Amino acid sequence: MTTAMTLPETSERYDRRQALELLADLPMGELMALAHRERVRRFPGKTVTFVVDTNPNYTNVCATGCAFCAFFRQPGDADAYLLDPREVAQRVKIAADKGATTVLLQGGHHPRVGLKDWQAYIEAIHSACPQVHIHPFSPAEIAFMAEKTHCPVSEVLQALWDAGIRTIPGGGAEILTESVRRVIAPRKAGTEQWLDVCEQAHRIGFKTTATMMYGHVETDGDIIAHLLRLRELQDRTQGFTSFIPWSFKPGQSPLARRVKHPVHPARYVRIIAVARLVLDNFPHIQSSWFSENIPAGQLGLLAGADDFGGVLVEEHVHREAGHDRQATVANVVTIIRRAGFIPARRDSHYRIRETFDPPVTVGTGGGA
Repeated sequence: MTTAMTLPETSERYDRRQALELLADLPMGELMALAHRERVRRFPGKTVTFVVDTNPNYTNVCATGCAFCAFFRQPGDADAYLLDPREVAQRVKIAADKGATTVLLQGGHHPRVGLKDWQAYIEAIHSACPQVHIHPFSPAEIAFMAEKTHCPVSEVLQALWDAGIRTIPGGGAEILTESVRRVIAPRKAGTEQWLDVCEQAHRIGFKTTATMMYGHVETDGDIIAHLLRLRELQDRTQGFTSFIPWSFKPGQSPLARRVKHPVHPARYVRIIAVARLVLDNFPHIQSSWFSENIPAGQLGLLAGADDFGGVLVEEHVHREAGHDRQATVANVVTIIRRAGFIPARRDSHYRIRETFDPPVTVGTGGGA
């Protein structure tokens, strides 16, 4: 089935069957056109946003040992580390001096790091860089912290709120089906736990992102199930700000023995487009130069995405998997312009802070 697929009326939503047909069967050009039309309907201008951020992992020790991760170390490994709050604050200060406005603060599921340690990291960063927005601790980490400290998730979240935190990264979602999680992350928070942390966070007032890591052992059905679970929760809370997919990078991860090659970048573009159409209650869809490659990121902007992710000053997890990307603000501005859009720097609440010159239309005499 290709163009004969039955699409919903404008006022209707894509159901599971229709979403599967979008992902598996609709020709790429038609899918991209549908998604771009929806993006333009919701964001009539040509602005594409990005944020300047940094991701200084405070530890690489993690008790979950996920099969897809090349970054984690066991306690006692020669290259295991745990940074103290002062060291993390120094790294954030260096990044802030280079233009970073947000710190994505994540580590692992460290068995010796407690809630007071988290609070100390936040306080140290606030003290050293009061202007930097702190975007810390994924739902999976929060579930782990609640279990380890024998307190409800709500208490962990309230402690973060009281410390001034207002946004939470949506990491650890991977694929929100248990059949997949049993293979790639059996010791990490399950589907219901991840969704429950997000729901409780949204009820308190936090805004969160939502991620998806595909390209390993999941099926098309798992991807659509993931999107529909996110959509159901967003219907209840309206707490998600954006959807951020990325592909599995085998690298030196344990899962590389089973999944030897990364998925083709065309898959990324299809997922961006399907997400824009299925996640009709999500404000933003992110296409990233960083997680895939520049052409795939640019095509994602023509397939429904309105955000281009971050200019990472410091990043380690993808680098450990052999996926190293470097860029500056000038690079990202140029990449966005060459895709035909107007670049704009945003903050973590998706408020535009600076808009750059639009691209020059070729053949108008406006310059090279």
